[in-house]
Amino acid sequence: MNSPDAPLNKFGPWVWISLAVIIVDQLTKIFADQSLQYGHPVSIMPLFNFTLLYNEGAAFSFLSNAGGWQRWFFIFLSTAISIVLIVWIYKLHKHEKLQTASIALILGGAIGNLIDRSIYGHVIDFLDVYYQQYHWPAFNIADSAITVGAILLIIDSFKSRP
Repeated sequence: MNSPDAPLNKFGPWVWISLAVIIVDQLTKIFADQSLQYGHPVSIMPLFNFTLLYNEGAAFSFLSNAGGWQRWFFIFLSTAISIVLIVWIYKLHKHEKLQTASIALILGGAIGNLIDRSIYGHVIDFLDVYYQQYHWPAFNIADSAITVGAILLIIDSFKSRP
């Protein structure tokens, strides 16, 4: 039967985690793009706005003013990373649940932003956290999933292995 060391079924629960991230990410980006005026903050609560922005670069707008070549670079990079993550998940074992969930979150976020780059040429950001006049770079659900997945992956790396 299935031992704890057996590889995960490739259609296991990780697929649903990634799909949920992609769907929620894309729906919220569509809502933001259709409902918000570009660059005009909408106060949601203290320290948090919805502010529609387009990011042609990577995290923290890295390379956003590079002249256009970065779109194709980030599409290629995101695709390659997604393939690596799929292979990684496929090779994991049933007992590696936290690691699998972490990678599934990162994969869902990477694909969510890849969809934006492929269709629009930029990533739609709209979550704006700030303190007084200092704003964290705007982000989205995909970015949040990548961040949470990376944090969980770091936590998992400190666990003792059987």
